[in-house]
Amino acid sequence: MPKALKYHANSVVYFKGDTNDRIYILQSGKVSLNYNDIETGQDIHELINTGEFFGVKSALGRYPREETAVVLSDATMVIFSVPEFEQFAMQNTRIIMKMLKVFSNQLRRMHKQVRNLISSSSDGIDPEEGLFKIGQYYMNVGKYHQALYAFRRYITYYPSGNYSSEATGMIDQAEQRLQGGGGTPPSPRNTTKEAQEELSETAKKYYNAVSLYSQENYSAALKEFQEIIKAQQSDEYVAKSHFEYGRCLLGLEKYQECIQHFSQMIKHYPKHPDLRDALIYVGQCNEKLGENERAKSFYKKVIAMSSENEVVYRKAKRALRQVEDKK
Repeated sequence: MPKALKYHANSVVYFKGDTNDRIYILQSGKVSLNYNDIETGQDIHELINTGEFFGVKSALGRYPREETAVVLSDATMVIFSVPEFEQFAMQNTRIIMKMLKVFSNQLRRMHKQVRNLISSSSDGIDPEEGLFKIGQYYMNVGKYHQALYAFRRYITYYPSGNYSSEATGMIDQAEQRLQGGGGTPPSPRNTTKEAQEELSETAKKYYNAVSLYSQENYSAALKEFQEIIKAQQSDEYVAKSHFEYGRCLLGLEKYQECIQHFSQMIKHYPKHPDLRDALIYVGQCNEKLGENERAKSFYKKVIAMSSENEVVYRKAKRALRQVEDKK
């Protein structure tokens, strides 16, 4: 059944690049979808009105989010899984017509932007370099929250990239500026906008932990995720941190602890969006402990829960085949 969740102002519903199958309808409050215009590179902030849905395309298409969804004021949203939304849409033809209209307009706009890009320049922009330069720009203009976000994103996507050392140094600089109050004060007319663009403390802590994990600093990441779980300040990030905490245990080769943690997580969050991935990790831990038959049972469970076109299905199928090949 679809469920309603409350989000506090300045929290993040999801980041660009995240993958999950949730679809949202805004009941109350304000939400902004933030992304870069592919033609101009300009930051776009698209407000979601009450009663509108978002996150539909990436959820139905099963590809990473194309935007970051930020809560501007305390909001309540109804969250659907893909099957729940499909059933809801089939019972409400008005929803289907509205979706078709929105998607049609977006496709036309994207086609025009891509055509303009191709005709105006044949020189492609390296996405790795582009992300690093975004961080540099924000550092130069004194927007350290945004710079921190960009550099941490860079480290997540390119942990061994051409600018990884520089990005790590920039992260330290941005954190020092923020801790020392070195950020450039926004002008009075931009105060609200600047506040909206900043991430919540919980979101920043979570993102920092993800960056640590991507650098294989599992112990430090584990500590960060543990603090988020203990603080209980955001249901969204607590649930996410439980999953990442288990992955850190696996990285630290604490296989028995990892199994116990994921078992408790699954009991507490039976509809966790990463539940099937958690089951795969439990299977991997059992493999490491020499419990191959138990590992196979977990992989088979994931396969039974998934469709053949899903990435998690292929991961479980490959893991099962590898275990069977050990015989």
